[in-house]
Amino acid sequence: MTTNLVPVSTLFIGLHGLIAFILSYIAASERVKTRIWHGEATEDVMSQPNPLDNPNPWVITVERLTQRKLQRSKVDAGALQRKVRAHGNFAEYVPHGLLFIAALELMQAQGWLVWVLGSALTIARIAHAYGVITTYGPSLSRATGFFLTWFVYIIGSIACLYYGYQGLI
Repeated sequence: MTTNLVPVSTLFIGLHGLIAFILSYIAASERVKTRIWHGEATEDVMSQPNPLDNPNPWVITVERLTQRKLQRSKVDAGALQRKVRAHGNFAEYVPHGLLFIAALELMQAQGWLVWVLGSALTIARIAHAYGVITTYGPSLSRATGFFLTWFVYIIGSIACLYYGYQGLI
């Protein structure tokens, strides 16, 4: 029987993996809906060939499956950019946040500290993604996510410095 040495970190790594998948799916779905395959706006891809001009069997299949959804939905010009940024921002901040949590758990930091940082990071990234996807510009959920993420970075950094120093002496 194997004993999990970092159960809290493992839990939060799994949660954030699922959130990353969901954000990736949201961004990819918007790409299909808007038919902007690279970049975030039509201007980003003007020089690229249109895959629908001479489609291969895969493109034809995807096109058939997605057209049903497209007929029922309205295209929001800024939605793709917001969804790509929500996913990108998540990918920028979460890895380092999870490293704080895993390192502190491995250093046998106080359990409550690991839980607070993991919970704060999870709430922060969900709130921030929601705010970025649903609103252009400032919003309460975006600000909540931003400041909670900074909280995790500041407290996580200080705690890692402390426990790292304690491990050296």
